[in-house]
Amino acid sequence: MSENAREAILEAAKAAGQHYGYSGINFRSIGETVGIKNASIYYHFPSKADLGAAVAKRYWEDAAATLEAVRQDNPDPLHCLRRYPGIFRHSLENNNRLCLASFMAAEYQDLPEQVKREVLTFADINVAWLAERLTELETGSAEVCQRRARAIYTAIAGAQLIARTRADMSLYDELVQSYQASGLIPA
Repeated sequence: MSENAREAILEAAKAAGQHYGYSGINFRSIGETVGIKNASIYYHFPSKADLGAAVAKRYWEDAAATLEAVRQDNPDPLHCLRRYPGIFRHSLENNNRLCLASFMAAEYQDLPEQVKREVLTFADINVAWLAERLTELETGSAEVCQRRARAIYTAIAGAQLIARTRADMSLYDELVQSYQASGLIPA
């Protein structure tokens, strides 16, 4: 089986996960989407847990690359923090999808251990990136910046969830603006 098929499987599983969470990742529908027999998926991913972990790992790796690109393009930490909500907005713009890690986090208790680790890594890299930008702005001690970073990450993920539930992008924008107006996200 080719590397292209593996990538197509990962992409189809990511889309399923963003629409339906971990429980929505199933070999039959992914096989139909990719145009292969679902048994062929087992060649690359021996179990649903292996596929779920691979998708979640790829997701946080892509997120880390996106965050690094934002940082490289914008040396000003304030500008980076202003751009952060747009990363989550992009998922909503893409067929009203939810952040894969947020969706899986809602199912956390039922996830296999290897998937849980990847979901936690996504949150950890986001919080660390935010805390670094806040520290660069000298908004407080390392502990204060860490707490605020967790609050920002949680608020943005929550805004995305509320906007997705209502299929209303303007609601996401309104919530982000309220976070900026309240000072949670530096404006």
